Amino acid sequence: MRRAIVRGTGHYLPERVVENSWFEGKLDTSDEWIRARTGIERRHFAAEDQRTSDLGILAGKAALENAGIPVDRLDAVIVATSTPDLTFPSVATMVQAGLGMQRGFAYDIQAVCAGFVYALANADAMIRAGLADRVLVIGAETFSRIMDWTDRSTCVLFGDGAGAVVLEAAEGAGTAADQGILATDLNSDGRYRDLLYVDGGVASTGTSGHLRMQGNLVFRHAVEKLAQTAHHALEKAGLNPEHVDWLVPHQANMRIIESTAKRMQLPMEKVVLTVADHGNTSAASIPLALSVANSEGRFKPGQILVAEAIGGGLAWGSVVLRW
Repeated sequence: MRRAIVRGTGHYLPERVVENSWFEGKLDTSDEWIRARTGIERRHFAAEDQRTSDLGILAGKAALENAGIPVDRLDAVIVATSTPDLTFPSVATMVQAGLGMQRGFAYDIQAVCAGFVYALANADAMIRAGLADRVLVIGAETFSRIMDWTDRSTCVLFGDGAGAVVLEAAEGAGTAADQGILATDLNSDGRYRDLLYVDGGVASTGTSGHLRMQGNLVFRHAVEKLAQTAHHALEKAGLNPEHVDWLVPHQANMRIIESTAKRMQLPMEKVVLTVADHGNTSAASIPLALSVANSEGRFKPGQILVAEAIGGGLAWGSVVLRW
């Protein structure tokens, strides 16, 4: 059967680095308070003239270079984002143009922080079905544009950035020993949409709005649902937590990550962590973590990785792949 193999990774972080101390003069908060509750120490903010597509283009170029695949061999670009440049056209078409790609197709996926997992699952399905041989999957966000800077419970959490993965079709035996994406698990439950949302939109207010979150409730759902989806994906792949070499979680909050790893009975040494330096970059957080860890040589051929995320919707899911 056809498998979607990871051929390359790449990422881009805006030049502006914002330490926790930046918030101290603006809000009733402190570096100690933010670190203790989230594990975040700093994040990156896009420049005024930078758009989400700009970040995505730079991450995409880095991933293509890492993969050694020229842009004219790509069949598709999928961008996961909740902060598009415009209502339409899609960020993906802007990335397509920015990369100089004049063939194939491009589209966006919006599942907030779970967006990259959803995008990987889409790319995997297209490759399995023979609709594409090579797909560039990007998570890119400029969440600094939708922050309420008077709300200390949310504005200290998020950052901007982009990460990308190049997937390529290869033949596998259809077993858990194959390289590439082995299983995916996607879920959503709209009953919980008011736990994490943006209070604006084209059809409601005509504005972009600001992010709103009931943090305590999101935390409880996250810990339960992330461990659950990871187990489901592993079962689909014919594996169990003992086979996992690396957990690559959505980088939202250190306490959520630690609790999820504990439920999966995984030591923190097997968890890729970037939350301290990036903050929560929503759909960009998993591809950023993948690219950073890959650039450090942490992933070895044949190792099993589990990526998992949850975001507004609520939407959540996971991907199991062999490196």
